[in-house]
Amino acid sequence: MDRLLVMRSFVTVAKVGSFSGAAKVLGSSGSLISRHVADLEKQVGVRLVNRTARSISLTEPGIRYSRFAERILDEIDAEDASIAELHDRPEGTLSVICPKWIGSLDLGDAIAAFSVAYPKIEVRFELGGMSDRTYDFLDAGFDVAFHTRDLRDSSVRLKKIASLPFVLCAAKSYIDGHGALTHPNELASHDCLVHLNDPVWRIGHGHASTLHKIRNIAFLSNSYIAIQKAAVHGRGIALLPQRPAYEELMSGALRVLLPELPVPARSLYAIYGPAQQIPKKVEVFLDFLTGWFSDNPMPAFEI
Repeated sequence: MDRLLVMRSFVTVAKVGSFSGAAKVLGSSGSLISRHVADLEKQVGVRLVNRTARSISLTEPGIRYSRFAERILDEIDAEDASIAELHDRPEGTLSVICPKWIGSLDLGDAIAAFSVAYPKIEVRFELGGMSDRTYDFLDAGFDVAFHTRDLRDSSVRLKKIASLPFVLCAAKSYIDGHGALTHPNELASHDCLVHLNDPVWRIGHGHASTLHKIRNIAFLSNSYIAIQKAAVHGRGIALLPQRPAYEELMSGALRVLLPELPVPARSLYAIYGPAQQIPKKVEVFLDFLTGWFSDNPMPAFEI
């Protein structure tokens, strides 16, 4: 028999003074409440209640035990209520994980702004170390993970947060030395700077888009920042996130290639647990980030 269940029955009997009265309070039957008390007496090894034909009374051990049991149950009820309130308040620790390249872009600024706006939420933000299995972040203790793939997994929920623009570009020194790119198929004859997780490039939109598996790799890295530096130094053609490359694009250090065939933006998705009611801290976090990206669009630049 559940120890807490029989303790609650006994405490109610002690308060109202009868099995039938306790049964009404608890929505049970008098016989079941009587059995709960009997089971509790077996567990503690002493008689807790004096039973007569017309009434019951607590023994001396029963009085002591009722005070103890009531204190324990009150603490449990208070803690349950506190945890329930925490679920409904934007407070506590929020653990977030994402690939390194995403965290070094706008997302880092957005999460920093969120932390300022919600000081009662302690943010834990980790970059890298993500498994290919989408649900592993939950097992690792994270509330939210970010991806740029449209994941279809019933074990998690997904929300699109923003679109991340990308750009195909190269330095003037590379273009002068190797010639301008006039068609996506010419990528096969150019030095390309490739991210480890992005070996296939999509060029153009809609029916005009084409996929190109990059084989002529001159520089390979898991960091878009490193790839951007190699591009600025004229090492080859790169497919870069537009935000960190913005200043180089504006200054002319990097030049957009095939402007008539712009590179599709990547969708930024947040994935989180499958619970029917997500914690308030997660809800406000996702809403804040969606609003932040809407309020801070990527500045336009002349090609």
